[in-house]
Amino acid sequence: MSEPVVIVDYDLAWPERYEALRAPIAAALGPLAAEIVHLGSTSVPGLAAKPVIDLNILLRRSSDLAAVIERLASLGYRHEGDFGIVGREAFATPPRYSAHDHHLYVCAPDWAGHADQIAFRDYLRAHPRTANAYARLKRSLAIKYRDNRGAYANAKAGFVAAVLKRASR
Repeated sequence: MSEPVVIVDYDLAWPERYEALRAPIAAALGPLAAEIVHLGSTSVPGLAAKPVIDLNILLRRSSDLAAVIERLASLGYRHEGDFGIVGREAFATPPRYSAHDHHLYVCAPDWAGHADQIAFRDYLRAHPRTANAYARLKRSLAIKYRDNRGAYANAKAGFVAAVLKRASR
């Protein structure tokens, strides 16, 4: 059984936690990573969130994936595949961290989902009212879908799509 969906108030330590996770990854990958970004609700100052840091590594070249998998394995990350999302590879959190401490994904340079995630994050950062509405939605959905992370994520999809539409204008 997966852990329950729990939304907590924004934690000022989240940016530091991201940086602590990013630094060894950046050192291990060097020029293979075009960028390593903090995404998800923990990357939006003031936004309530599940206390899980989301990191995306954008590859310089798709052909570097095998080398990236090998270098991340040296840090304890285990490649889990794309989970049906072509262009985004998931990695299991190393045993030294709790299972839901952070999520790590490696993205192909042409995976559109990466740009969408950045656009969503940046829109919420620039529009506090929208971020507050998102926090209210997440809190209500966390109560309704406490024991079903998939249903929780799916229930947010309409809100996310509406924000992305506004962000693209």
